[in-house]
Amino acid sequence: MITGRTRVTGIIGHPLSHSLSPQMHNAAFRSLDMDWVYVPFPVRPEKLGRAVRGLEALNVRGVNVTIPHKEAVIEYVDELHETASLIGAVNTLEFDDGTVRGYNTDADGCLRALEEVTSVRNSSVLILGAGGAARACAFRLALAGASGILILNRTPERAHSLAGDIGEKLGFDVSSGGYDLIPEAAVDADIIIDTTPVGMHPHTDDEALVTAELMHEGMVVYDLVYNPVRTVLLREAEKASAVPVSGLKMLVYQGAESFRIWTGRKAPVDVMEEAVLEGLWRKD
Repeated sequence: MITGRTRVTGIIGHPLSHSLSPQMHNAAFRSLDMDWVYVPFPVRPEKLGRAVRGLEALNVRGVNVTIPHKEAVIEYVDELHETASLIGAVNTLEFDDGTVRGYNTDADGCLRALEEVTSVRNSSVLILGAGGAARACAFRLALAGASGILILNRTPERAHSLAGDIGEKLGFDVSSGGYDLIPEAAVDADIIIDTTPVGMHPHTDDEALVTAELMHEGMVVYDLVYNPVRTVLLREAEKASAVPVSGLKMLVYQGAESFRIWTGRKAPVDVMEEAVLEGLWRKD
């Protein structure tokens, strides 16, 4: 039962009908018997500033921020966490006694998912795509000690821009280019991260950007798409005896870090993952 004492969290973005975050977080609150609730707040871009001020005024504890607001919302943040400042994107807001704080938990979510199966330090990483998710992963893996990072994008100019930004801010030399470099780049990579929507439901029969013959045994292949859980890229990884990692992990781990920021408590990760899987089954 929601009362005047219930603490409110949520997510802002547009559209939000696809989001599984409400199901994930509300399951976590129930499992810990917490009087909290997580609500989707669809917010159009032109109303972003008013929405942030309104949420703070209404004593909302915090919200996640998703497409298309992750960069634009920085304008309305009072205190920007170091990682969010480096990346130039915010996916978590905390409202605290009149102060709006901005964080990026995508970055740690990406790293945590990978380090469940391998060590990033001294690893060669190939990142496909140059959008917000690629940005979060690339910055975090550079900080974690990757030996090299190559960013390839359908539009090479975007990859060059991201690589230059990382080099300027971290002094880390990142290579970049177009998809034509995939065949020669993939075979030498220890970790491949696909941040593109290739293979996302309902386009589950798309051709993978990297196929099994370009992979090798023990390579870690991480697809940030989580619907379906077993994407076309991960099926290719299985053929090559590579190590498949689902984007489901990043969704859960970034959410778990947001949960900790808002509540000060350790998130029930297993409960959150189960809730997301249940949500995916229902969508099917």
